[in-house]
Amino acid sequence: MALTRSCSRSFDSATRSRGTAYYYGRCVRIVANDANGLQATVVGSGPAPYDVELDWSRAEREAEVDAYCTCPRYADGHLCKHIWAAILAADARGLAPQLARQPSLIVVHENESDGEPDHKPDDWLDEEFPAGRPRYATPRQSPGPGFAARPPRTRKLDWKQLLAPAVGAAKPGLAAHPPRQLDEVEYDGRGRRHEAWFLLNLTASLERGTLIVDFYQRESRKSGGFGKIKRLSVRRNERLIGYSEEDRQLLQQLLGNTAQNDSSYGSYYYGGAFADSQAYNRCAVSAALQDVLVPRLCGSGRFVWLANNSLPVEEGRWIAWDDGPAWQFRLAVQADDAQRQWTIQGQLVRDAQITPLGDAVLLLSSGLVLFPQALARLDAAADFAWISTLRKHPAITVPYADRGELLKYLCAAPRLPQVDLPANLNVVQVRPEPQGKLAIRAPQRYSDHRYLWANVSFLYGDWTVPWSDGQSAWFDAEQDQLVFRSLDKEQECFNQLTALDIQPMASPSHYTDAPDVRFLHKQLPHVVDRLTAQGWQVESEGKLIRRPGSFHLSVATGIDWFELDGRVDFDGVTASLPSLLKALRNKDKYIRLDDGTHGIMPEEWLKKYGGLADLGQQEEGKLKFAASQALLLDALLAAQENVTVDARFDEYRRKLQSFEGVVASEAPQGFAGSLRGYQKDGLGWLNFLREFRFGGCLADDMGLGKTVQVLAMLESRRSGPLPAGQTRKPSLVVVPKSLVFNWLEEAARFTPQLRVLDYSGLERAALRERFADYDAIVATYGILRRDIVELRKIPLDYAILDESQAIKNANAQAAKACRLLQADHRLAMTGTPVENHLGELWSLFEFLNPGMLGRSGAFTSLTKSGRSRDEDDGTLPLLAHALRPFLLRRTKEQVLSELPEKTEQTLYCEMESKQRKLYDELRDFYRSSLSERVAKLGLAKAKIHVLEALLRLRQAACHPGLIDAKRATEASAKLELLMEQIAEVVSEGHKALIFSQFTSLLAIVRQHLDKHGVVYEYLDGQTRDRKQRVQRFQQDRQCPLFLISLKAGGQGLNLTAADYVYILDPWWNPAVEAQAVDRAHRIGQNRHVFAYRLICRDTVEEKIIELQREKRELADAIVSADNSVIGSLTAEDLQLLLS
Repeated sequence: MALTRSCSRSFDSATRSRGTAYYYGRCVRIVANDANGLQATVVGSGPAPYDVELDWSRAEREAEVDAYCTCPRYADGHLCKHIWAAILAADARGLAPQLARQPSLIVVHENESDGEPDHKPDDWLDEEFPAGRPRYATPRQSPGPGFAARPPRTRKLDWKQLLAPAVGAAKPGLAAHPPRQLDEVEYDGRGRRHEAWFLLNLTASLERGTLIVDFYQRESRKSGGFGKIKRLSVRRNERLIGYSEEDRQLLQQLLGNTAQNDSSYGSYYYGGAFADSQAYNRCAVSAALQDVLVPRLCGSGRFVWLANNSLPVEEGRWIAWDDGPAWQFRLAVQADDAQRQWTIQGQLVRDAQITPLGDAVLLLSSGLVLFPQALARLDAAADFAWISTLRKHPAITVPYADRGELLKYLCAAPRLPQVDLPANLNVVQVRPEPQGKLAIRAPQRYSDHRYLWANVSFLYGDWTVPWSDGQSAWFDAEQDQLVFRSLDKEQECFNQLTALDIQPMASPSHYTDAPDVRFLHKQLPHVVDRLTAQGWQVESEGKLIRRPGSFHLSVATGIDWFELDGRVDFDGVTASLPSLLKALRNKDKYIRLDDGTHGIMPEEWLKKYGGLADLGQQEEGKLKFAASQALLLDALLAAQENVTVDARFDEYRRKLQSFEGVVASEAPQGFAGSLRGYQKDGLGWLNFLREFRFGGCLADDMGLGKTVQVLAMLESRRSGPLPAGQTRKPSLVVVPKSLVFNWLEEAARFTPQLRVLDYSGLERAALRERFADYDAIVATYGILRRDIVELRKIPLDYAILDESQAIKNANAQAAKACRLLQADHRLAMTGTPVENHLGELWSLFEFLNPGMLGRSGAFTSLTKSGRSRDEDDGTLPLLAHALRPFLLRRTKEQVLSELPEKTEQTLYCEMESKQRKLYDELRDFYRSSLSERVAKLGLAKAKIHVLEALLRLRQAACHPGLIDAKRATEASAKLELLMEQIAEVVSEGHKALIFSQFTSLLAIVRQHLDKHGVVYEYLDGQTRDRKQRVQRFQQDRQCPLFLISLKAGGQGLNLTAADYVYILDPWWNPAVEAQAVDRAHRIGQNRHVFAYRLICRDTVEEKIIELQREKRELADAIVSADNSVIGSLTAEDLQLLLS
């Protein structure tokens, strides 16, 4: 039967519960054991650990187990929680015998307790109390369960058992020696009406570990002299009439110091909150104020101590103040060759002074030692476990035969103090410098993966000492050395960790393998770099981590490719470029080196070299890049040090970079018209691309004549000489359906000799046989997608994409079809190369220069961090540099100084109550339904419902008739404002464009215009005769208005007859609105253009404008504005829109 089960009835439930908590709190340390019992220390609520002994030698025979504890509860005749905790520990470690029956515990008072004060504290409770309740109370007098009176027994303890409390102590304690009675007590009195006296309370000071001073006073007699000394109770800030100023100041300083103070009822209080009316007859002097208050107390001449508390204060011994250096504790081991044994004793030392430990009356861990004649400073707080043991056993003898065990036993102590060893121990004391070691642990399943967890230890030669190890020295038997830890140096090293924001664990764990510190994953490279530089070893899962050093790269040129090779140094160990890039591609934190160690992979390397890993193609241990990637490779290497390139690559990139100095080209002779200066530059740039066989994107601002520049280039191809042995090939121009007639018209106007085929009819099959008879073929994206099987077979001179944002989605059929075309040269035209996100550039350049930007996923990872100017990590400038030769963009402000001004303004309107009620009802309905759906399914799965809700709210803000056709005749704030504006514009002889994405809204506007007899033109996606409608508006002065669907009329229209533009409803992408405005603000316009956006207040329209402003992600650093909002809509944005 287990010892705990056999003995459980001897303890009450409260004692068992508290003892169990001590056991699981790892407060028990077994310091010695044999077949008959054990010795242990238990960290309890007192200032020092308690010694516990268990003797089960008579358990089977007499059904008794002897137990002993040094705590006050045991001294009062009770079995205590410390004994129960030791019993649990004995069972857990398999040290206790298996018992057949239940024994009854017997309390044994050991004779070895001689030397302890006979007088125990008269107020003690071995439990914790809440703040505001007394810490001390009078103990119960009745014995607890299991108590039985028994004559004391005497047991002979060996030296190990005697030293066990010091070796096993877990924290500093207190020690006292019974004061010796002196024959004469000296004190000095003064003739005052009231005179304060101060008594050093030995018992209370011993228990508290700090100086406790009791207050006394005496009054003068009428006949002269003073009466008896009596107890004094004082309130804070009390005036103390009749006392000297010195006494008043000293008493108030004692009451005002920050340690605990006793009231006149003799109770301790915690927390520092005392009412001014509370009276005190005792105070505890805080360690921080000892150097101030203690010399004043001693200087009063009325500070005394008593050997026996029953004596009157008048017989107290006067205390002087010793203002010399602090005394320190030393362990002295003296040889006795006659007895062939060593004697271990304690000493107090100061400079050349040495005094036996037993000469001290009282030693306090707060930093004071009381000798019979004086009170002095003491610097031995960490040595009180030794002091306690050697005060109890002043001389401990060890046989010479136990030399090795003695040295190992001494080293097992949490702290080994100064030690004076005799020569015949033949041991050298050494104090080497520690080297810090940080061992990063494998991540645990349930740990916070933002952090790395690590253990700290220190290297002393071949010895490794964990930071949490309490051992302060160890014995090297092979070298006969007593090696001391340098705790101060270790603390300095540990401070280096905290300086790097490495966080120590908040409290020690119950698990012996718990980590010591933690820090954020992203700090790892910085931590390794700094600690290694400071001499630390840093390991991960047992492997040494090396710092990254120099990085060397080289570029060699092949026939149509470039080869990149390199190596990187990690503290003298080299890693190859492929292995490094593989680790970068896998986002590994380390790279395994050839010697088995690990090299740290800094996060900035992923930014600096990750592009190389993603954009290049690995072959035979090197990276290869296509010729079209030369500038991109050069941009990736520009910021790197130690890069060498061969002469051919250097020449090639210098030639590429010369595109900024391209020569402007004049229009060919067959071009009917004139080119502006910037258009001639554009034609020269197109010739540059053709020379290098690169594809490019003409990204001029809308209205700058991109079509004219391309037509000039096509005319030069038609009229220019043909190289020998080559046949002339047609060029294919792919355009949106709405621009077919515009291309045909512009070609007829500017290049009348250019043979252009309209490949958009139903009889297209027959037309393909005649392609060779034409210079340019105009087709729509839809026709290209349907006829790509045949069109991919036709050799082309140029494949030209107008409004090339149509292939922004790389996975769309149109984008895939364009990439299949066989063309010697490729060209894109668009005013907005990026509409939604930077990833659209990949689709565009995969058409223009296949493979230039690597894999789609690689390009996405390269650009995802540089989403805005504020968050730019260098990716956007890199891309801008690399793509500069292939993108040509000019804005109107840059090249058209003669273009008239453009004024844009937002007109706000207030909805009437009826329309507002409809809107609010819809908003509340969708806010409720969407909140539940998004909470249940998530925003991604509820996207279609979100879009529907936003559409309906935008329609309700425009006109109730868009929600319910029956309400088309009702009033609308936006419509009323528009009609007011139109009336004024028309009356003044101006022309205006009216855009809306809702054709149903345009239909309502038409009804009102018809009602008022206003002439207008109309165009949407169903309009067939677009050319005739545009011509009428441009030329007929009697037609002042043009109603246009935003999507159908936002591209390819030249409507410079208008100088007013109205956008009736905001679109998610402002670039689409800008295109609409530029239908009027373009070349040919000679009047100031006014553009107005109509917005209803307190509606989703206002929130859309706000989101556009807050969420705008700039790709301007490369080409254009990236202003998509709906694509990156978040749950927070949804709440804003529905608010």
